[in-house]
Amino acid sequence: MSVALQAADVLAQQETTFSGLGAVGYGLAAIGPGIGIGIVVGKAIEGMARQPEMAGQLRTTMFLGIAFTEALALIGIVAGFIF
Repeated sequence: MSVALQAADVLAQQETTFSGLGAVGYGLAAIGPGIGIGIVVGKAIEGMARQPEMAGQLRTTMFLGIAFTEALALIGIVAGFIF
């Protein structure tokens, strides 16, 4: 086997390892936003149950919180592709 083919095999193995690490990294990065979204939605529902007249305002604030929390997951997937 030539040296070029051996080098290509080594690079192919390294790419597979890096893509696997990226998937694991994104999985770990998605844990925090998942917990955060659960807390945001739970507290919004609790607030709506306590004061139904504020449901519209709480819903708007809840969706803003979800959007900001979801941005963390998107940053995690971008960091997984970069590293």
